[in-house]
Amino acid sequence: MADERIQLGVIADDLTGGAKVASLLESAHVRCPLLTSDATLRSLSGNEQAVVIGRKLLALPPDEAVADASRIASSLLATGVRQIYYKYSALFSSTARGNIGPVTEALMTLTGSRSVLFCPARPERNATVYQGRLFLGQNMLHETPRRYDPVTPMTNSNLVEVLQSQSKVKVGLLPLHILRADPVITRRYLAEQVASDVKFFIVDAIDIADLKRIAELARDTSLTTGSDDFPVALSSQWSDPKSNSAGNSLLGPAPGYTALISGSCTPKSVRQLANFEEHFPVFRIDLLHAATHTGVEDEIVEWASSRFSDGPVGVATSATPDMVKRAQSILGREAASSLAENLLCRITKRFHDFGVRKLIVAGGETSGAVLHALGVDRVDVAVHDELLGGYCRAGGSDPIAFVLKAGATGDEDFYRTALARLQEADTSTT
Repeated sequence: MADERIQLGVIADDLTGGAKVASLLESAHVRCPLLTSDATLRSLSGNEQAVVIGRKLLALPPDEAVADASRIASSLLATGVRQIYYKYSALFSSTARGNIGPVTEALMTLTGSRSVLFCPARPERNATVYQGRLFLGQNMLHETPRRYDPVTPMTNSNLVEVLQSQSKVKVGLLPLHILRADPVITRRYLAEQVASDVKFFIVDAIDIADLKRIAELARDTSLTTGSDDFPVALSSQWSDPKSNSAGNSLLGPAPGYTALISGSCTPKSVRQLANFEEHFPVFRIDLLHAATHTGVEDEIVEWASSRFSDGPVGVATSATPDMVKRAQSILGREAASSLAENLLCRITKRFHDFGVRKLIVAGGETSGAVLHALGVDRVDVAVHDELLGGYCRAGGSDPIAFVLKAGATGDEDFYRTALARLQEADTSTT
């Protein structure tokens, strides 16, 4: 590679999304670790072509998200990173106050960009954008269960409108027929729109070829944004797959006990937890009870410690939508979320003290909080496969293996698959 700088610095708005990007890049023969802090940039070996920093931006108040993302971007730029990529969900997940617009505006100023492309589409996962509307399969976003999400309910499929509601700059659309036109026509259209004061562009994309066209448009920009798949398309502009081998599907061992920590309340996570519970013990936390009983944490740790040697155990605040609404109505939405997260983190730290070294964690926000609680600031990430990019490992003299799962991902038997992979890593001699 002629240019030895890190080509792509990814700022991910949650940890599971960041892990997925890193794993997809590893699968595309791009060397890419996952960090949880910009401070860890100093520990890079110099062989990395990309780096992902997973943060907890999704549900933060906008001013806090802007400050955090700006600090991370400044650190990345100080290392000489050629291009910044702001990664958010393919579902454009955002709170009512909205972080995607404000964060991008701040990054645009830092990088000196005149305009920014937004590419949330993931065609391989049936997330497509047409006429600025986000589709999941044949349904528009607001017609899916995502409209009921307790933290980021998505009730509008028109991403131009959603982004404009969060942004001070003017938001426009790069429609499919212009994207697929001659590149000269496409670039002329963008230049004309920028001249008319449009700064942000939601980009239509319905197949992989569209992502490649967008990557060509973004090749020489200092900032672009989108979901999980687009960094791979960007990397094709500067990476030679023949120069590196793909990453590993099996990471090193992490001897110790195994636990599932589930903070996700998506319907899929609730079903996956029930599947896990058919085979292994699970302690389900009642948040309303935990809010008024200080001994819950000790009760859970005592319950689990007598079971660790028998196999995996689970601890969960995951609940059905009705149960979530009840807890939120009594405790308040933010208070209920904070209580669940803090309790799970304290429990995880105490599990670690008992010898747990293999952790499956459900929920993007929960995953980030758990790694922070354990003081993990860098992990190596396996290639993207049936574990959907969540399999990673913190090395060193006392390694910890993780499978981090975004709430809405995975099949019904995901946890059994994760357990098998972690066990295989422990027994493998390779």
